[in-house]
Amino acid sequence: MDWQPLLLTFKLALITTLLLLLISIPIAYWLAYTKSKIKPILETLVSMPLVLPPTVLGFYLLVAFSPSNTFGGWLNDYLGIRLIFSFKGLVFASILYSLPFMVHPIQAGFSKVSSSIIEASYVLGKSKTTTLFKILLPNIKPSVLTGIILAFAHTIGEFGVVLMIGGNMPGKTKVASIAIYDEVEALNYDVANWYSLVLFGITFSILLIVYLVNGGYLKRFWR
Repeated sequence: MDWQPLLLTFKLALITTLLLLLISIPIAYWLAYTKSKIKPILETLVSMPLVLPPTVLGFYLLVAFSPSNTFGGWLNDYLGIRLIFSFKGLVFASILYSLPFMVHPIQAGFSKVSSSIIEASYVLGKSKTTTLFKILLPNIKPSVLTGIILAFAHTIGEFGVVLMIGGNMPGKTKVASIAIYDEVEALNYDVANWYSLVLFGITFSILLIVYLVNGGYLKRFWR
């Protein structure tokens, strides 16, 4: 079994999750506390990957970032950025496709924080930024952990989006889900089974950690 697709998959999942964490916190904060009339529109856009077929998203990304397209050509000619059939493209597509899995848990965590705690922070002269990092985030650690794990696990399982935007280039864009598909097509069921078992074991383990941590089981175990 070639371990390169698995290593590439976890590299993609790690980078995507870290970038998503940076992007999702301000988005989730704004969605949790804003009273803007455009909030439903932004919530809809964030949630679209939950119901949109991944091939649809992958197709439009492929069209938008193609060098033959105006926008894709501008990125390629003036910025030297080529997103289709590249690892950078996989990261960008994965961020869009896994965005709701990071934003929704963090947004829910923000919404559950008592308004009196936030008001007390403001009364003490703390800025919104200080309140966010010193008060809010420490109070929603389980929600942040859930978002991190779900985004990581979801990125590991991507297929349609990464196939459309990245293709099937060994060592560059061929992630584990695509490797499984290739092995099944070639009737190499033993190899496909090993890839699947590794992904199943890892995703099961990280989801189990979320439930153990959020359910307080680990704290009770160590007492």
